[in-house]
Amino acid sequence: MLVLLGLMLIALRAGAVDMPWSDFFALLLGREVADPLMQTVLFELRLPRVLFAIIVGGALALSGAVMQALFRNPLAEPTLIGISAGASLGAVTALLLGFGGLLVGGLAGFAGAVMATFAAYWIGRRYPGVAGLLLAGIAINAFALSLVSVLITFASDAQFRSFSFWSLGSLTRASWSGLVWLLPWSVVISLWLVARWRVLNALLLGEREALHLGFALNRVRRELIIAICLLIGPLVAVTGGIAFIGLVMPHVLRLWLGADHRLLLPMSWIGGAMALLLADGLARLVVMPAELPVGVITSLVGGPFFLWLLLRASTNKS
Repeated sequence: MLVLLGLMLIALRAGAVDMPWSDFFALLLGREVADPLMQTVLFELRLPRVLFAIIVGGALALSGAVMQALFRNPLAEPTLIGISAGASLGAVTALLLGFGGLLVGGLAGFAGAVMATFAAYWIGRRYPGVAGLLLAGIAINAFALSLVSVLITFASDAQFRSFSFWSLGSLTRASWSGLVWLLPWSVVISLWLVARWRVLNALLLGEREALHLGFALNRVRRELIIAICLLIGPLVAVTGGIAFIGLVMPHVLRLWLGADHRLLLPMSWIGGAMALLLADGLARLVVMPAELPVGVITSLVGGPFFLWLLLRASTNKS
C-alpha cells in the first residue's frame, strides 16, 4: 500500500504542466499557491484520473485472478468470455446514438457485457465443464468486436477520432462526476469478489473435490460471472479496451505469493492498480504535451512480459 501511495503522488505531479514540488505539497496540505492553474490541474484533472486508474487497474487484475481460478485456465480474463467486447459494443452504441454521458455509457456497457456473457453461458452450458463457455465466449467476443467496427463506420469524423482513441484504452474521460458512482460501485463489488477466496481455493483441487467440500459450483460460477460483468462493464464503457492487466498481473503475483487466493486476490487488486498507474504515467510523459492511449502502453509492455513468463515456465519444466 505504501508503494501504491508513492506511485499516486508521482502520478499526481507528472504531466505536461510542470508543477514545482513546493506548490505540489502546498496544494496537498490545503494551502493556496500563486498560480491558480496548479490547483485546477491537480484536483480537477489529475486526481480523478489517478483514482480512476486505480479502480480500473485493480478491477481488471482482480477479475483476471478470479476468472483464471474459476475456469482453471491461465489465459482467462474478462475478454475471454466476451465481457469486455460486449461492454465496448454497448458503449459504442450509446455514443453513436448521442448518449455520451458517463452514466448512460456505463449502463450501456454493463448491458452489453451482460448480454454477451448470457449468450456465452446459454450456448456453453450445452457442454460439460467450462470448455463450452470459453469457446462460445471467444466466438461472441469476435462477433461483438466486428459489430463495433461496423458501427464505427457510421460515425462522424469527430466520433471516429474519439472512438479510435477510446478503443485503444484511455483514461481521458475520468472525472469527478463519474467517480461519484463508479468508485463506491467498484469497491463494493471488488470486496465481494475478494471474499470468495474459499471457493476459488477449493477449485484448485478440482471441480469434483470442490463439490465434495459443499460448494454449489453452478451457482458459484453464475454469481462470479455476473459480479465480474457488474464490475468490468461500466469501467470498460468509460476507458475502452485496456489489455494485459487482467492477464499478466495475476500470473506475476502467483509466482511471487503462491496460489492462496486469500492473499492473491487483494494483492492482484493492488498490483493491477499500480500497473495501470505506471502505464498511464508513461502514456502522459512519452510524447508530451500529447499522450498515447494507455492501452498501447499496457500492450507494449504486457505482451513481451507475458511471452517471457511463458518462456520461463517452459524452461523450468524442461
